[in-house]
Formats: sequence, C-alpha cells, structure tokens
Amino acid sequence: MHPRTRISNPARLALLAASWAAFLAGLTVQASAQTAPPSAATSAPNLRDLFEAAWARQPEAQALQARRDAAQAHRRAADAWTPEPPAVEAAHRTDRLTRNSGARELEVGIAVPLWLPNERGSTSALAEAELAVTESRVGAARLRLAASLRSAWWDRQLASARRLADDVSRRVKAGELARADQNQAEGAVAVAEGVLAQAEGAQRATLQQLKGVTAGAIAVAPDNVATSEPEPSAGEGSPHPALVELQDRLTVAERAIALAAVQSRANPEVSLATTRDRGASGERYGQTVTLALRIPFGGGPRYDSRVAAARAEALEAQAQLTMDRARLQADREAALARVQAARAQLAASERRAALARETRGFFEKSFRLGETDLPTRLRIEAEATEAERQAARHRIELAAAISAWRQALGLLPQ
Repeated sequence: MHPRTRISNPARLALLAASWAAFLAGLTVQASAQTAPPSAATSAPNLRDLFEAAWARQPEAQALQARRDAAQAHRRAADAWTPEPPAVEAAHRTDRLTRNSGARELEVGIAVPLWLPNERGSTSALAEAELAVTESRVGAARLRLAASLRSAWWDRQLASARRLADDVSRRVKAGELARADQNQAEGAVAVAEGVLAQAEGAQRATLQQLKGVTAGAIAVAPDNVATSEPEPSAGEGSPHPALVELQDRLTVAERAIALAAVQSRANPEVSLATTRDRGASGERYGQTVTLALRIPFGGGPRYDSRVAAARAEALEAQAQLTMDRARLQADREAALARVQAARAQLAASERRAALARETRGFFEKSFRLGETDLPTRLRIEAEATEAERQAARHRIELAAAISAWRQALGLLPQ
C-alpha cells in the first residue's frame, strides 16, 4: 500500500480534469479575463465590435443612404413653387390634307400646376415626418439586431479539460500510485471527455450563429474573452427606439390624413399660350394670347380610398404604439427583476464557494497527513469545484441579465 501523502497532487488534478470539463470557460467574465493571456484579452473582439460589424452588413444599413436621399428629395419637392413641373404645350393646325385653302394655326404655351389650398404646407409636413421615420426605423432595426447578437453572445459556451490519465499511469508504473487510484483518476477523465464533447458541440453551434449574424466580418475564436456590458445609468433608455419608430410612423400617418383631406381633387392648372394663324392663303397672319385656368372636379371614390387608407394606417400605428408601450414597460420591469435575482444568486453562490474552498483546505491538509481517505478527498474536491462552477455560472447569468436589461431599455451594445 503506497502512502496517501504521495497521491494528493495527481488525484486532485484528475478530479479537476473532470470538474473543469463541465465548467464552461465563457461562464465567467472575471475569471476568463484573469486567466487569459494579455494578448488574447486585447485582441478578442467585444460585443460592440461584433455589433458594428454585423450592422454594416445589414440590408437596412446598406439602404440607409438611399432612403435618406429619397426623403430629402421629397422634402425639396414640397418646398417647390409648384406641385409638379411646368409643361410646354404646342399645337399646329392645317387644312392641307382636306381642302388645302391655306389655313394655318400654330399655338405654343406653358401650363403650370397650382397647389391646392393648404396642400403645400401639408406636403412639407409629411416630408419632414418621413425623414424622421427614416432615422427612427434605423434605430429600431439596430436594436433588433442587438437582440439577436446578444442572444448569440451569451449562449456562447466554451469548455476545456486536462487529460491527466497518462500522467497518472506514469506514476503507477513508477510505483507511486495504487491501481485503484489510477482507475479512479481515469474514470474522472472519462467523465471529463464526455462533458467536454457536449460543451464543444454547443460551442461550435453558437460560434456558427455568431458568424451568421456578423457575416464573417470579425473572426470569433473559441478562446475569445467575453466582456460584460455596464449597468444602465439613471436616465438611460428613454425614449426607446422602438417607440420612437412607432411614434414617427403615427406622425406620418396623421400627416398623410391631413394631406389626403386637402387633395380632394387633382391640381388646377394655369396656362399661357400664344397663337399665330391665318384663315386662307394670301391672308396676313394674326397673333393672339390665351390665358386659361383648368380646375378638375373633386371628390369621388379615389379620394375616399386615399383618405380611408391613410386613416387605417394611423389607427394601426396608434394601436401598435399603445400595445408596445405597455409591453416594453413590462419588459423593463421584468428585466430589472431578473438582474436583482441574479445578483442575489451570485452573492449566495460566492459565499458557498468561499466556504467550500475553506473546507477543501482543511481536508487537503488532513489527506496529506493520512487522516482522510481518497474517496472523501475526491468528494470534497468535487463539492468545492461544483461550488466554483456554480458561482461562475451565476456571474455570467448576472452579466447576461444586465445585457437583457439594457436591451429592454433600448440601449445598444457597449
């Protein structure tokens, strides 16, 4: 029988191999930052880097400038003197194909559309609202992307384990360990390999999700260091981008109603023309000037359709705004409650881990003195490692809860 004081270190390392295989290295921000090399910590992309890279490849981002140009062009059109560009009119009349008596008439004029009463102001107000909703739609799209990215980021699971069976076997051959101790160590490593395979599968799946969101813009290595987001400060998150977009959509719909109410008929036109004509061959040409005003009839099904469609858009936007305002308020309160619960869980698990570390120290000393057998030593080590793993999990759960809280407040990744 070999002295148990000789097997303290390898038995402890074998147990750590099993326990730390279950421990996901990404579960703790602080622990990962402490154990990672300085170069890895500085080179790993953080959540904000991934967000900006992903946003640059979103369809909304690539079409943003074109949408801005369209909204600004609409505003410039509303500031013009006429609702439509002027039109040139030209006409020529002759009897050459009939009696050919030499009658000729040439008319040239210009027709200018006119704004309806209050139409120009309503069109300008609608253009301003469309320009505002273009920007707020981008803010809401960025927040939706942040939700997807945050979900992928915090689901990211990394694992590592040390396989010490070879080292244990070498010690057995050297006569340092009993065969039973080697079997226990190899059993622990077998458990570690199974848990590690599961963790690596989850890791690969989540990394692929991150690559899909970022479109491969930033390489996300398995050993990148996760960084937590800061807690929201007082006053952050108001107004919420989703509510801003809905409010702007409602404003657009209301101004569209006002414009549709004004546009009860087609735009009138004023035209100025000059005519040069003669009645027959040999007569002198005469010249006249014509000033005309064209006023279309109003009302009708087309007008009713435009007003009804604009009113429907406004009612839908108002209902959606009311519903989303209540939902977002509930989400904020729920997210804050989760942060408070996660903080309480972390405090409890850290107390448990501290007590487990202290107990492990007592039994480690007792094991070196031969007063504690190996199964007891392994059980105490497993309990301590499980306490550390739970504390690490609660740390990452708190960081994820804070991230979800920022999302509910409408804050982008930092």
